[in-house]
Amino acid sequence: MCARSALALVLTLLPMAAASTSSAAAAPQTLTVLTYNIHHGAGADDDLALDRVARVVKDSGADVIGLQEVDRHYDTRSDFVDQAAWLAQRLGMHVVYGANLSLDPPRPGAPRRQYGTAILSRFPVVEAHNTRLPRPREGEQRGLLEADINVDGTAVRVLTTHLEHTSQTERLAQAEAINGVIEDSSRPTVLVGDLNATPGTREVGVLTRHLGDAWRAAGEGAGYTFDARSPHKRIDYVLTSSGIAARQAEVIDSEASDHLPVSVDITLP
Repeated sequence: MCARSALALVLTLLPMAAASTSSAAAAPQTLTVLTYNIHHGAGADDDLALDRVARVVKDSGADVIGLQEVDRHYDTRSDFVDQAAWLAQRLGMHVVYGANLSLDPPRPGAPRRQYGTAILSRFPVVEAHNTRLPRPREGEQRGLLEADINVDGTAVRVLTTHLEHTSQTERLAQAEAINGVIEDSSRPTVLVGDLNATPGTREVGVLTRHLGDAWRAAGEGAGYTFDARSPHKRIDYVLTSSGIAARQAEVIDSEASDHLPVSVDITLP
């Protein structure tokens, strides 16, 4: 079955599942979402240890995880490992990957050297694709990775991104492009990522035109996520569409990366 047919089947089954019993219809569908910039598996000590990242993700109990700074056969800095596949296998999850940089291999016949984002999911991924974001100042290529996930019969759209860190001009252009992808969707939508922007900035304002900031709804305190050893600013976010309720939000203390992950428990509409 092709991805498009599978998605149609999921959407067709939703009314049948909802109508099966009144108790099932009344029960809210909950989901734990995590966003994590993993710094290609290098911790705050700059040592490569991808197993530490895996332990943080596993201990969080997250159902869906958006990852940034993920290497795939990229370089000696990550031992040329396909980090997305490695984490998926270690955690027993589905995975999709978005390559924003794709470079020639070190030798003929070797895999391309890639760097980008990934989505891990405990639930099946029905369809996925990566959209390259604009870079008007010719900064590093960034992207928006999107996955349609079947959460026990509920279709959820999950996206992860990592905006440019050197230019607000580029971040604003990238935020507007993301809005163009999400604004016409009626599906429950969750956008996670490292926005490289603090609350109150114009780029965060652009993204929260259509999405709500889960930390503001359910978090306590400042929610600082960077850097891991001395957190002093919030640049990692979980944003949700209307109808999705954020019940609890937590910044997880860990030095497995230079960023701290953010976990949010949500209820789907």
